[in-house]
Amino acid sequence: MVTTREGGVSRPPYDSFNLGGHVGDDPAAVRANRERLAGELGVPGDRLVWMEQVHGRTAQVVDGPVAEPLEATDAVVTAEPGLALVVLVADCVPVLLGDPVAGVVGAVHAGRVGARVGVVPAALAAMRTAGADVARVEVLLGPAVCGDCYEVPQAMQTDVEKHLPGSACRTRRGTPGLDLRAGLWRQLADAGVARIGIDPRCTNEEAALFSHRREGTTGRLAAVTWVDPR
Repeated sequence: MVTTREGGVSRPPYDSFNLGGHVGDDPAAVRANRERLAGELGVPGDRLVWMEQVHGRTAQVVDGPVAEPLEATDAVVTAEPGLALVVLVADCVPVLLGDPVAGVVGAVHAGRVGARVGVVPAALAAMRTAGADVARVEVLLGPAVCGDCYEVPQAMQTDVEKHLPGSACRTRRGTPGLDLRAGLWRQLADAGVARIGIDPRCTNEEAALFSHRREGTTGRLAAVTWVDPR
């Protein structure tokens, strides 16, 4: 599932369902919003797994609740039923993965830097260690800034395209741009993933979604995956 910015208690500019605890919002509001998220998912709050996202490629496998956000981690994997994995974004690509046969799921924070250095292949490798088969993995590339909006310097585009082929594009202004979801789609397909879905929403264009590019100081939406314990 993917949240929107609606239905929480945070005040502007984090209004209102901000789930990020690192963006300057009132901690009490973030706690209330996270409690609501747990309630909507039907899981205890201590079974939400958060990451200290740093735009890297570290992937961790967890087998139970963790008391604090996973340190310096941008991908988390589990085979534990009822353990909800959370990735926070406000323009970066949230990537949700699952092998429904093995009961292994993963959540990935794939911004420009993380996608460039291979955080998604690292997540797939972690899923294999947990018992997943890449040929069975299903993926959702969630809402993110689209290629029409994501303008970057030419040198940056060239560098990212070298490491993540398929990501280079032109913006609607005709300037160099990046479509990270297109690059990640190709990377996943090349890795043997056959079922890849894309949420087409652009965070920069959709007022119901948080966008750091559009607003600067703002909240974070969450993409969440878990193994159903039933």
